[in-house]
Amino acid sequence: MENRYEREDLQNALRVLREGGVILYPTDTVWGIGCDATNAQAVARVYGIKRRVDSKAMLVLLDGAGKLQGYMDKVPETAWMLLEANEGQRPMTIIYPHARNLAPNLLAEDGSVGIRITSEPFSKALCEQLRRPIVSTSANISGEPAAKTYSEISPELLQAVDYVCEFRRNDTTKHQPSSIIKIDEKERITIIRP
Repeated sequence: MENRYEREDLQNALRVLREGGVILYPTDTVWGIGCDATNAQAVARVYGIKRRVDSKAMLVLLDGAGKLQGYMDKVPETAWMLLEANEGQRPMTIIYPHARNLAPNLLAEDGSVGIRITSEPFSKALCEQLRRPIVSTSANISGEPAAKTYSEISPELLQAVDYVCEFRRNDTTKHQPSSIIKIDEKERITIIRP
């Protein structure tokens, strides 16, 4: 898999994100549709592109666990243990209770949000340089299979976004979705997707 991205590609994606636009980009799992996770209008566009009801929350990417505290009242101790145990393993999304500082239409009805710490070079650099979390929802129309490679993304989605990243377009590795674990306010764990 190629690990070096072009600076111009990253800068183009950042410009679109800063302007409230929507991008298609490679993540640490499948290809994703993304936007600034603090911009409610951009989030609404992603729901529209996916034809997904906005009561179904979307997850966000962060570039480091240290940034979690900016997006919830308190990071559960259980989450720190899970993150430490999972380091270097398969990507893991944790659904946290009581999210804050994110677009309200991004959150689940109970106020929770799914966050994944990305170590993939392009999405990590996007988060670092944007200095905000990025929405990461699979590149597909709701109900259809997720695009595991660039070649599987439908022409309709390619035309619906404002920028399609160049990085990893030729990567044929079939990446898998992350595991999903929910932690409630009492720190009870529910495994949603192993």
